[in-house]
Amino acid sequence: MNWDTIYGLIDVRLLVVVALCWVIGYILKSTPKVPDWTIVYAVTVAGVVMTIWTLGFGPESIIQGVLAGAFAVYGNQLVKQTKKSGSDE
Repeated sequence: MNWDTIYGLIDVRLLVVVALCWVIGYILKSTPKVPDWTIVYAVTVAGVVMTIWTLGFGPESIIQGVLAGAFAVYGNQLVKQTKKSGSDE
């Protein structure tokens, strides 16, 4: 599964949720006492909560929230790994 496929699965109304998840992840990563392993869970929960708030409660909202959180984490890792591979040359 590639970036475009995942992007196609997310409701366009939730792009703001993806952006907010990215910001939440960045803030948590910058917080010294937050373990890295907890960030993905916090971002996912935030994505689900914001999606339910946006679309209403239901199975689709939960799935969309998980996808929004996952998309934010995946995008962050993609940027980080791209920068890392560019500095190795």
